Amino acid sequence: MPDAQSKTWFARLGPKEWLIFGVGGIGFAFDTYVLLILSLVVQPALAEVLPVKVGSPIFNMWVGRLFYIPAVCGGVFGLLGGYLIDRLGRRRLMFWSIVFYGVSTAATALATSAVQLLVYRCMAFVGVSIAFVSTLAWLAELFTEREEREGVIGYAQAFGSTGGLLVSGAYYLAVTSSARLPMIHGEHAAWRYTLLTGLIPAVLLLVTRPFLPESPIWLREKTQGKLKRPSFSELFSPELRKTALLTTLMTACAYAGSFGTLQHVARIVPGLPAIRNLSHTAQQQAVSGYQALEEFGGLFGRLLMAYLVVRVVNRKRLLQAFILPGLVLVPLVFFLPALSDIAMSRWGIFGIGVIVVAQFTFWGNYLPMVYPTHLRGTGEGLSANVGGRMLGTSAAMLTTWIADFAPGGTIFRQLAFAAGTVGLLSFAVGLVASFWLPEPPSEILPN
Repeated sequence: MPDAQSKTWFARLGPKEWLIFGVGGIGFAFDTYVLLILSLVVQPALAEVLPVKVGSPIFNMWVGRLFYIPAVCGGVFGLLGGYLIDRLGRRRLMFWSIVFYGVSTAATALATSAVQLLVYRCMAFVGVSIAFVSTLAWLAELFTEREEREGVIGYAQAFGSTGGLLVSGAYYLAVTSSARLPMIHGEHAAWRYTLLTGLIPAVLLLVTRPFLPESPIWLREKTQGKLKRPSFSELFSPELRKTALLTTLMTACAYAGSFGTLQHVARIVPGLPAIRNLSHTAQQQAVSGYQALEEFGGLFGRLLMAYLVVRVVNRKRLLQAFILPGLVLVPLVFFLPALSDIAMSRWGIFGIGVIVVAQFTFWGNYLPMVYPTHLRGTGEGLSANVGGRMLGTSAAMLTTWIADFAPGGTIFRQLAFAAGTVGLLSFAVGLVASFWLPEPPSEILPN
């Protein structure tokens, strides 16, 4: 009979551990669901509430605002949320942040102006930013054995891409069935019905909350009075400065590859040669199809990274294996349609989804290993929220700005060129920075 240690990590999990794993996966899935919902609804939503032409400078300005200003709010309040995670506990902040972003996303469905869209989107982004880092810290401290921890965090994050598939499916159903649903503000607008589904994670968390434990590591140190007060300045002490700065820069590059490149595919697709002359409904169905391919690629990338992160010890080489292909794929997929007016490669979109989204799983596994218990939430908040949510997602606004004067001849081809430029830059900077990335000091969570 094999002993417990000879079993694979998932065979060693009991019912309670599977529940925790499942809740973490659901949390990551709806984090992604809420983030990606904007890329699908931003164009029809603004077309309804703004009295300007789609693709005009004012329209693009509002697209950039809706992508970037909520990210700034998420970065600022997410950093504060990371501090509160270290002060008040992982489970409490995880629960309330998920409820908050679910309700905020549903409220966006009732917006009647661009300003209201922006306010509700900021609220949702704040909730997602806090939920992400609290869930990472919670899972890392509940599963302290290396293989279990890496496997649980890696595969739970893979659920993030199922969130992308779910939102693609929800939007497709809303577009297809909107005429049969009750009117909102006198219209059968598919984007409003899609946003209402943001309530789902809040309901699921309310059901499972009584069965979820607090982090035993954090609770023990808190109870014994050994938990040091978190400090932002400590992140820039000689011991942590290099780690804090590099992880902030490199998570920014990963998010820039998504928000500055992939998130604009939904607005490029309607201008592709085989799609531009279709009906509006058919165009939006094609958009959901490309979005699904992108998310299938992301799901495969997350699963591949989750498999490799348990088996590959050298973190630097593992990350570089996913960054390098981007320097080839991004120009081929985005520059060719922009300059030659040809179809955008579906397999290319799939491939970019693989290498971009896999990096998110990498950072989710890496960050808990380089910050001590009393700074784990705060450090993750700096890297993931200030670096990823605030700086990285600013690439969305950079893309819309470049699109105003990029070559191409049409708004769709200009946007493709701009997205390719930003994507190529993000991969190049990430690759250069990766050569200085420190390896985690040990396989045990640092205290």
